[in-house]
Amino acid sequence: MPTVLIADDETLLRDQLRARFAESCPGLVLLAEARNGPEAVELATQHKPEVVFLDIRMPGITGVEAARQILHHQRSAGPAWPKCELVFVTAYDQYALDAFAHGALDYLLKPVAAERLRLTWDRVLQRLEARPHHGQLEKIEALATQMSSRPRFLKWIPAATGATLQMWPVEQVLFFVAEDKYTRAATAESQALLRKSIRELLAELDPDLFWQIHRSTLINIRALDRVHRSLTGALTVTLRGSTERFEVSRAHAARFKSF
Repeated sequence: MPTVLIADDETLLRDQLRARFAESCPGLVLLAEARNGPEAVELATQHKPEVVFLDIRMPGITGVEAARQILHHQRSAGPAWPKCELVFVTAYDQYALDAFAHGALDYLLKPVAAERLRLTWDRVLQRLEARPHHGQLEKIEALATQMSSRPRFLKWIPAATGATLQMWPVEQVLFFVAEDKYTRAATAESQALLRKSIRELLAELDPDLFWQIHRSTLINIRALDRVHRSLTGALTVTLRGSTERFEVSRAHAARFKSF
């Protein structure tokens, strides 16, 4: 029975993938779950799974870099780890999907559909039954080079509301506000809590679309409605689609001089 490792920093996405496995992949043995890139490499080296499902964007290192390291470890292990097939789980835009297709690598789009998972799993099983092949590492190296050739920004946000997971187009998000251990995100219609920090989001979002106006706040500049200045000079902003008002810290006030 094929052994599997999954790696994704979002708990709800790991839960969803596990549920899809139960529906679509009979006989699969789930060995472990990783929450970030370095942990994926560590657990894969420890358990030597036959299949690894990797999120593209994870803390520490990307899924592509984790895949590269895993395949190097697998190659070094020799007969003790004869095969390791990789499947990427992604919410990337069409440019990235073209890169995967060009490299003949398997990927699943978030949220993962049961039918697509069944098709991917069938292909993985066929490769596991075939003779060992040695071109996978070279494909990963080429993919890493191709995807690093221009900046990559998030196109979708995994938004959990209760037990439901939705993928929001990032341009529809009005703001991100840090609250305790979570970050609150909102569109004009809904709100959700994310497990990503403001710092992580800053590294993943297009800076021409999302401005940081406070250490705890990012706003979609296309949704900016008004800039309010108090008698003391303090700035706040309001956004179209939201009734909230957001403070602009002194460190970021210069961005609004022309408003």
